[in-house]
Amino acid sequence: MRPASRLAIPALCLALWASGAASQAVPFGDAAASGEPVEVTSETLSIDRDSGRAVFEGGVVVGQGPLRLAAERVEVEYGEDRRIARLLASGGVTLVSGEDAAESQEASYAVDAGEIVMTGEVLLTQGAATGGAALSADRLRVELATGRAELEGRVRTVLPVGD
Repeated sequence: MRPASRLAIPALCLALWASGAASQAVPFGDAAASGEPVEVTSETLSIDRDSGRAVFEGGVVVGQGPLRLAAERVEVEYGEDRRIARLLASGGVTLVSGEDAAESQEASYAVDAGEIVMTGEVLLTQGAATGGAALSADRLRVELATGRAELEGRVRTVLPVGD
C-alpha cells in the first residue's frame, strides 16, 4: 500500500468519528426490484378483512428476491387494490441483502416505493465491498431499487484498517 493511501483511511475514520455525523449515505446489499413477489413464513397468521390487515407472528421471515427480513411480528397493510402496501415489523428485526445486514427494533417497508425504514438502535454491518464496516444510528433508510442506504441520528462508523 502506498504511504499516502495508508494515511487516507485513518484520516477518513477520524473525520467520520470526530464529526458525530448526523447523516451518512452508504451502499446496501444487492439492488432489488420491488415488483418481485413477497413470500412470508411464520408460526401464526391472523387476518382482519374489515381493516385490511394481516398479522404474522413467531419467527417471521419475509423474502423478496435477494432481500430477507426477519422479525417476531410483521403486520401487513393492504391497499385498495388488495396488494401489499406496507409491512410493519417489530421485535428483533433483521434485514439482509447480499453481504450486508442491519438490525433494529422496528422496520417499515413501503412496498410500492421500494423503501425500508429501520428505527431503534440500528446496527448495520457491511461485507467485502466496504472491508467489513460497522455503523450504528437511530434510523436507517434503504432504497431497494438503487441499493442506497442513509443512516441518521448519532451515526457512528467503525471502518477496518488493514494492508
